[in-house]
Amino acid sequence: MLTGHRTWVFDQKPVIVSTGTVGGPFEADGLLADDFDLLHSDLWINQDTYEKAHKVLLEEASTKAIEKAGLQKEQIQFFLGGDLINQITPTSFACRTLGTPYLGLFGACSTSMEGLALGAYLVNTKGAEYLLTGASSHNAAVEKQFRYPTEYGGQKPPTAQWTVTGAGVALLSSAGEGPKVTSATIGRVIDMGLTDPFNMGGAMAPAAVDTIEAHLRERNLDPSYYDLIVTGDLGKIGHEVSLALFKKHGTPIKEEQYKDCGLMIYRDGQPVLAGASGPGCSATVVYGHLLNRMKKGEIKRLLVVATGALLSPLSFQQSETIPCIAHAVSIEYDGEAQN
Repeated sequence: MLTGHRTWVFDQKPVIVSTGTVGGPFEADGLLADDFDLLHSDLWINQDTYEKAHKVLLEEASTKAIEKAGLQKEQIQFFLGGDLINQITPTSFACRTLGTPYLGLFGACSTSMEGLALGAYLVNTKGAEYLLTGASSHNAAVEKQFRYPTEYGGQKPPTAQWTVTGAGVALLSSAGEGPKVTSATIGRVIDMGLTDPFNMGGAMAPAAVDTIEAHLRERNLDPSYYDLIVTGDLGKIGHEVSLALFKKHGTPIKEEQYKDCGLMIYRDGQPVLAGASGPGCSATVVYGHLLNRMKKGEIKRLLVVATGALLSPLSFQQSETIPCIAHAVSIEYDGEAQN
């Protein structure tokens, strides 16, 4: 059901039956290592290119989600997902392996919640019984495309963020036990004229604020309805900017209930500058750490707002500004806490 101009409320409450999360060596050394299903000790993952390694991350996360649900891949009706690499080839090639009907998405780092929103809509309208949705990124592959190859050793300013090597996938169904997807607010493209590709958090913050405020307004909710509102990867800079914007707008979001995946995944001392980024950031933190907390009874109502900077290397070289977007999905769980 459409509520307001851009919010869906899912009356059937599609269920996240299972998830799969895979990370790399930097994530294995991070704060949330215990919440990954599988961690790799090097970036190559027994492949001869980083892009092929990127593909493997998504294949493994998808396989984990299917296995944990006790299903066969032939039972999955659709896969919705994407990544940052040109023409989202890692995701497309992973789906070549999976053999699942495939809808490729590009929302940059917002892809995880774009996929979850669209997947929930399909399940809610009986367009699918089982589907997978996910997002992934690979630090070395993304750095090579958008900035410099890591071997180059290029220096970054403190506003830059560290791309997560990881993949997070959710298996959605119309029935079963688990956290439920209750609504989604689709983001608008917001461009405040920023041009610095090393300050993605600052560029994306206004889009996150716009979507969160629209979600609360169109669902007629006070921010206190949610135990936690978490953004995708604003990092330190974007998180501070968004808090300032909420204060300016009079939106009563408390700092203690408002967190960022890009500030959660790594520990102090890891050289991530302003925090984490990449489609794999929100996908792994939400489908691993945060849903685990929900199942333990620590969180009952969660709003996830994945943010994305919709630039390309070419648009930057042509001196374009950076358009950004954010998609919000609410997840709720009222089941018994699991040990």
